[in-house]
Amino acid sequence: MKKFLIPIIAFVAIGVLLYIGLSLNPRHIPSPLIGKPLGEFSLPTVHDESKMLGKKDLLGRVYLLNVWASWCVACRQEHPLLMEVQRQNLVPIIGVDNKDERADALAFLQQMGNPYEQSVADRNGRFSIDLGVYGVPESFVIDKNGMIRYKHIGPIDQQSLFQTILPLVHKLRQE
Repeated sequence: MKKFLIPIIAFVAIGVLLYIGLSLNPRHIPSPLIGKPLGEFSLPTVHDESKMLGKKDLLGRVYLLNVWASWCVACRQEHPLLMEVQRQNLVPIIGVDNKDERADALAFLQQMGNPYEQSVADRNGRFSIDLGVYGVPESFVIDKNGMIRYKHIGPIDQQSLFQTILPLVHKLRQE
């Protein structure tokens, strides 16, 4: 009897694990930084390398921190939506240009438009690594106290913008 019971139990256990694994959202990667403060940084802006921007300059307001690069195909995909967010003044967007040449970044913004209130140059990618960025684009909602409240992996689309990001921004502005 045990001879038949052990394979059946093993088969059921594997089936349960497979069902659970297939029901998970592969785009949802939990971030250990949610609810933690944005790390200290001071980086030159893309447009003027003599001007520095840091965490302290951004305290007191809710904003979207968007990690991007001129060489990123998915960044081109989300860029028109970011331009619309900027045109409608829905939420300030601060850019983090990741591992990019300044001339390439400037050419990208000239060609595609600039949705960023400011964009900093993270030339060596250290700040992006500190944020836990797996790849660009990735975006973070930062609250008035400089706390990371949400992380979006991949290009932002209409659904994630209007169902998750903007409702959270509105809620955080009320706090």
